[in-house]
Amino acid sequence: MSPARVGVILLVFALTGFTVMFLKKPMVAWASGDAGDPPLLFTVLYYILILPVYNALLLLYGALFGQFSFFWAFEKRFFARLFGRRKP
Repeated sequence: MSPARVGVILLVFALTGFTVMFLKKPMVAWASGDAGDPPLLFTVLYYILILPVYNALLLLYGALFGQFSFFWAFEKRFFARLFGRRKP
């Protein structure tokens, strides 16, 4: 794997992380209103739903930077490990 490709892959991970981070603030402000702290239900739902959102953004940025096949394989390995599926 060339150093340029590694750089692009690291850039995709960084962009995905920053996007999730920047999306959280307006979502918390919407959920909490004037209270300041989000309700417990919102916090639980956020942590459950952030996984598919993060993975979708990772594939989107990967496709935009021409690395979709790498990130698609990465996602398949990740979910296989997450759900305990083994290759035969």
